[in-house]
Amino acid sequence: MVYTVTFNPSLDYIVTVDDFKLGLTNRTTSELMLPGGKGINVSIVLSNLGIENTAIYFSAGFIGDEITRKVKECGIKSEEIKVSNGCSRVNLKLKSIDGTEINGAGPDISKEAIESFYHKLEMLQEGDTLVLAGSIPQTMPETIYSDIMARLSGKGIRIVVDATKDLLVNVLEYKPFLVKPNNHELGEIFGVELNTREEVVPYAKKMIEMGAENVIVSMAGQGAVFVSANGDAYLREAPEGKLVNGVGAGDSMVAGFIAGYLENKDLLHAFKMGLSAGSASAFSEYLATQEEVEAVYRTVK
Repeated sequence: MVYTVTFNPSLDYIVTVDDFKLGLTNRTTSELMLPGGKGINVSIVLSNLGIENTAIYFSAGFIGDEITRKVKECGIKSEEIKVSNGCSRVNLKLKSIDGTEINGAGPDISKEAIESFYHKLEMLQEGDTLVLAGSIPQTMPETIYSDIMARLSGKGIRIVVDATKDLLVNVLEYKPFLVKPNNHELGEIFGVELNTREEVVPYAKKMIEMGAENVIVSMAGQGAVFVSANGDAYLREAPEGKLVNGVGAGDSMVAGFIAGYLENKDLLHAFKMGLSAGSASAFSEYLATQEEVEAVYRTVK
């Protein structure tokens, strides 16, 4: 079984506004409300690819109730942890101005809720995959990802981490199966600017040296770099296509890699599936379907 964790899920309000003007009343020409958060995005794409999975997440208030309703509509098993104070966040994403969004803060997570979360982790068994993805609320300890990995160490659970800065660096000693920074996040960790696939390679290899088993570095329209546990590096251009919506493309890459790996344990096939799923989502209005991923996969050299 694959489990995803989202500490700060959202209800994503995705709108199009023609000719947006600051300081004036703008009206939407299209709008959509979808469950969001990196772990939930991974769950949705995994489900689209036929991979059974369970989404574990915290929720609060009426927004949390709506997130759960929409997660279930997607056919995903959910393990919701209710938070008594505050309300789950709404993220506003303005499609007509690519990359423009306003993200809410989310509720405070109590120690009791964290203990409930740890109790849910007890259901994981040897051979399962756990995805830790995204940001955490400010009230949570910055060591939460590494704390989770320490608890699960030695249990034969495959762990994938998609996070930034210390959240990512702190887990490396526990040898995660896969980490997926983008080139900007990787550069921020090492204090450098990484603009080309060739520049990314030595720093992805440093992540291997620090403990990661496999590393994918996503680079939007420039494709991606994959470095395996033995240090082999694979550089791939992005598949050709029109960018429609970049939201969730990185999460889709994680889901595609997991789906590909579970299919036949072939890391290069998994990398190709990851690149295909990420690109297919970028070319789609929303997160990619299986048919869209397969169509892109056939074009990847």
